[in-house]
Amino acid sequence: MKQVKAWSGRFGFLAVIFLLSGCFGNENLSALDPKGPQAQWIYDNMILSLYIMAFVTLVVFAIFFYIIAKFRRKEGDNEYPKQVHGSTVLEITWTVIPILLLLVLFVPTIIGTFDFAESQAPEDVEDAVYIDVTGHQYWWQFDYEEGFTAGQEVYIPTGERVYFTLNATDVIHSFWVPALGGKIDTVPGIENTLWLEADEPGTYMGKCAELCGPSHALMDFKLIALEREDYDQWVEDMAAKADVEQPEDSSVQQGYEVFQENCISCHAVSGPGSASGPTLTNFGDRNTIAGYLDNTDEQLKAWIRNPDDFKQGNNMVPFPESEISEDEMDSLVAYLRSLNVRDGENAE
Repeated sequence: MKQVKAWSGRFGFLAVIFLLSGCFGNENLSALDPKGPQAQWIYDNMILSLYIMAFVTLVVFAIFFYIIAKFRRKEGDNEYPKQVHGSTVLEITWTVIPILLLLVLFVPTIIGTFDFAESQAPEDVEDAVYIDVTGHQYWWQFDYEEGFTAGQEVYIPTGERVYFTLNATDVIHSFWVPALGGKIDTVPGIENTLWLEADEPGTYMGKCAELCGPSHALMDFKLIALEREDYDQWVEDMAAKADVEQPEDSSVQQGYEVFQENCISCHAVSGPGSASGPTLTNFGDRNTIAGYLDNTDEQLKAWIRNPDDFKQGNNMVPFPESEISEDEMDSLVAYLRSLNVRDGENAE
């Protein structure tokens, strides 16, 4: 009786934890809440697989308990039950049924596999968006056909397929936006392709799904989907920054000079990006620093002072007060805040 109570308590505790686990998490991060056709296909086929497995489980258990009840040994029964070894009917039955169930999964899987492999838009589609993705330890680089680079946040239009070409510079990473589609590895020296489509505007959380070093879990990014008109405006604004370096606002001139002296060798602020660190063209629009820290002045200063405290193993060098004074740090933060293309509006 004590054992029954103990197990009942454990089961109850696990049941509560299981139910509460569904109460946490970020919006637009779960593959169980699809927001695009590719993610919807993956979800539908996952549910189909669960239904098939549940059906097979119920049938097997029903047969199991039926056999236990019907053919249990009775008192005084000393004869062996009738043997069915080599029954043609049974062997055909348990061969054909699994084949039929596998076909139910095989057909949509093959269709989806070929559809997901498309790397080019159909000829009748105009203005298709192509983006080159490069994985670094531990950040993401997004190069657009229009000649500019975005870092850590990738913008796409809603309601249409966006085609990505993926590679990496150091180790294998894996590009994954759970709410929009499947994941695909980024491999040094090898190009992989992927298309994603967002049904509605929003900010979708992205993750690296391949262990790539001590800060793998912090290699986050955001995919921001905009209506086509807003997306075209964003592209136009980003492209317009391609030749802009000297700030027009004199109040951030000192910060610009600090940036030029200490940061420009790794971080670009216009045009094509640098392979050393994320491009900061629209840094003022971002909600996070290093992919996951809240973009506040205090967090930004702490990150610049000692980035390894927040993202172990990253390649950014620290800047103590002996290199950048507090006054210079304040001016640098003011300059970085001025880097935006959406009039300072928050991207989320």
